[in-house]
Amino acid sequence: MIVQDGSNYRIQGRITLDNAHAVLAEGLKLFDRDGLVVDLSQLEEVDSSAISLVLEWLRAARRSQRALSFVSLPANLTSLATLYGVLDLIQPRPKLNNSQHF
Repeated sequence: MIVQDGSNYRIQGRITLDNAHAVLAEGLKLFDRDGLVVDLSQLEEVDSSAISLVLEWLRAARRSQRALSFVSLPANLTSLATLYGVLDLIQPRPKLNNSQHF
């Protein structure tokens, strides 16, 4: 589930093969401006389809000449991205502190 949080978004729940296509499509509709930040800290379950999804969101943003970044990758997603050698492509930003809006 994608939740708007101020001017940015937070992904909650899970991204697995079962729902990746729907989450991808939802994100492609919502992520329509430059400089958007997506918080992934509330992802509870991921599989390799989550990596594909994040990379596709980044490709779509680049095609539209928009910046898109991710913060607070959970350990399971970071582990998968590292295993597949794509963590550098995702370029996660550091976790924001409570006084910052993302």
